[in-house]
Amino acid sequence: MSRSDYLGEFEQMVLLSVLRLGENAYGVTVHEEIRRTAGREVRRGAVYVALERLQAKGLVSSTFGSPSTERGGRAKRFYTVEASGRAALRASRDALMNLWNGVEPELEKL
Repeated sequence: MSRSDYLGEFEQMVLLSVLRLGENAYGVTVHEEIRRTAGREVRRGAVYVALERLQAKGLVSSTFGSPSTERGGRAKRFYTVEASGRAALRASRDALMNLWNGVEPELEKL
C-alpha cells in the first residue's frame, strides 16, 4: 500500500457510513449516519470534502439521481464503495486490530 492508500479515521467513518446506507448514501445521509452511529458532530462540508477525496482515490464512485423540485431541480449525488474502498477498509481494520492485540492490560493500568 502506498501512503495515499491509507485511511484516516474520518475517511473510515465516511466509507463505513456509505456501506451502511447502501443505495441511500448521499452527503446528507452520510453526515447523519456519522452523527447518529459514531456520536460525532462534524460539519456537513467536511463530509463532502472527504467524499470527493475518496472518489479521487478511486475508493468510492458516484452517480446522480433524478432532479427533484424540492431540491430546486438539482439531483442528489449517490455514493457507492468500490472494491478498492472495501480492501482499504479491511487493511485499516486489520492494522488496527494488530495494534490492539495485547494492549488491554496496559489500558487497565490507567
